[in-house]
Amino acid sequence: MPKPIVFFVRWVDRINLYAGRLAMVIFFAMASIMLWSTVSRAVFGVSVNWSLEMTQFLLSAFYLLGGAYSLQHGSHVRMDLFYSRLSLRRRAGLDAVTLLAVIFFLGVLLWGGISSTQYAIQYNQKNYSAWSPVLWPVKVAMTIGIFLMLLQVIAQLFRDVAQAMDRPIT
Repeated sequence: MPKPIVFFVRWVDRINLYAGRLAMVIFFAMASIMLWSTVSRAVFGVSVNWSLEMTQFLLSAFYLLGGAYSLQHGSHVRMDLFYSRLSLRRRAGLDAVTLLAVIFFLGVLLWGGISSTQYAIQYNQKNYSAWSPVLWPVKVAMTIGIFLMLLQVIAQLFRDVAQAMDRPIT
């Protein structure tokens, strides 16, 4: 494969490795918030009205930032009726075809995410709740997560095309 493509694949893998590790830290932040909410309600009798919403926002960032990391490590669920019977080259060819549909889907999601994020920033959009937090931070995290997933899918497409041509990117 050409050097710029190999560089792109390695660069995307490195970025998504760090994004995945950030997502792992976000998981501990979610657990801490839920623990604090439980302790404050059970021990002190004080309800923390922001905890559920904050956990939902962090969960969104967790799975969107962790999605590309999951794809990078082959952790996504795959329906395997005949896939395992195919050779490595045929699997890579089949994956390359299906990744084109995923690229289209993620492109549409990214377009909508950018539009929604711009709206949230421009109008200081807030959630309709007692806590009433601004929504732009979670929308920015969503858009970044979708963008990183799109980059990882493109990198995976290059990797699959190289494998189908019997010149794998290592």
